Amino acid sequence: MRWWCSAQAGAWDWTWQAYPGVWLFVGLMAGGYVWLGRSPVGRGSRRHTASFLSGLALLWVALDWPVGALGAGYLASVHMLQYLLIALLAPALLLLGVPAAAYARLDGSPVARPLRLVTHPLVALAMFSFVLYYTHIPGVVDEWMASQVGSFGIDMLWLVAGLVFWWPVVVPVPERPRFPPGLKMGYLFLATVLNTIPYAFLTFGELPFYGIYELAPPVSGISTRQDQQIAGLLMKMGGGVILWTAITILFFRWFQREEVA
Repeated sequence: MRWWCSAQAGAWDWTWQAYPGVWLFVGLMAGGYVWLGRSPVGRGSRRHTASFLSGLALLWVALDWPVGALGAGYLASVHMLQYLLIALLAPALLLLGVPAAAYARLDGSPVARPLRLVTHPLVALAMFSFVLYYTHIPGVVDEWMASQVGSFGIDMLWLVAGLVFWWPVVVPVPERPRFPPGLKMGYLFLATVLNTIPYAFLTFGELPFYGIYELAPPVSGISTRQDQQIAGLLMKMGGGVILWTAITILFFRWFQREEVA
């Protein structure tokens, strides 16, 4: 979400500012989880609750002041941090926070067939990659980030794409016998390869690509190009750490199951 911030005489105003829209959005998600927990199928363990609340907290950090304000139109590197939190970290934790019994209710429901299609690994990876590339095109960023609605749209695209991306890895419904842990690890590895293009685009570009950040009031001692390079490195290294951590967890869980069998 883009939340307008005050800049006096070209300098950043570091006064703490509350963003009601962020609090409302996070509050609605928290309220929905509480409502789900009141039903027998939605009542999860402490682990489920901790996971969901962790994901919600990451969303709050990414959208509220100061991260949300800086990423909205001041620093491309902070905008990339928002991407990592909203598209990669928070969705996985939110999905892990929903009990399996609640997911099981989706089987046989009207959404079961479209859900199976949208969360097919190939479709999910293609959708996630498209959103990744599209929302980092200079013209798209400069146009969308110029308004609150456009910036909100980018944040929501990231969140939805992240939920779709992690669904076939994290959620047990629909069942995919032909998508075992080995293929899940390959799926995540492929995602690390696909982010190489925007990483190279941002890191090795000779000129700043985003007008919104190039023309923003200075808030740090780094140049616009250096800020853009940091954004590219964050995409590659930060995204790699998240995805390789997930791959490692899958591998050890798979190894343990094979030993027991």
